[in-house]
Amino acid sequence: MVKRRIKDRWHNSTPEDAARDVTAEKNLSEQASALAYIVWRQALNTAINLHAEDFEYENDRQRIAVINEFVAFQIQHIDRLYHGYSEYEGREQLLVGVCENVAEQVQDNLTDIDGPRNYRKPFLELLNDRFSVYSNFQYQEREPSFEVLRYLGHNVLTILGDDQTNRWVIDHVVAIEAPELADQIARSLSRLFSQE
Repeated sequence: MVKRRIKDRWHNSTPEDAARDVTAEKNLSEQASALAYIVWRQALNTAINLHAEDFEYENDRQRIAVINEFVAFQIQHIDRLYHGYSEYEGREQLLVGVCENVAEQVQDNLTDIDGPRNYRKPFLELLNDRFSVYSNFQYQEREPSFEVLRYLGHNVLTILGDDQTNRWVIDHVVAIEAPELADQIARSLSRLFSQE
């Protein structure tokens, strides 16, 4: 697995001003935009990691579908973790902002691949579908349970197909990729909201 650096801290252009709280200057819309970028980048990097581990994509649409599964997993993880930031309100605004920003990224990418049409609506429907299933699973000490990880792995396998090469993708996602995604988004959320 290749680890790629993701920028997940706000830049302080005046480091000599120790009293300046850069995070406090950011509104929820800016936080949502930054999180959406991180979610998309992490999902893309994870899809690249799967390819590097010799799991096979038939085409770019299939790759985007896998990326979308990683996106849904991360956003529901943000939702679960955000409850730990009790001093922050606006959970719904933050999550809607993340979803809308990522939907724009999906729209741009699929337009490049398949031509112009509305890709946002099916993507947002997928998110709603996945969130309703993920909400039935338990978390243990702010970590996704095995059933959460397995559900993600199963969704990826369904997209890739159960052939000789890809049939091990569930194990790979559960053991390596999903825990790394969960850890990275937890670190990023903490850094963006200055908890670290």
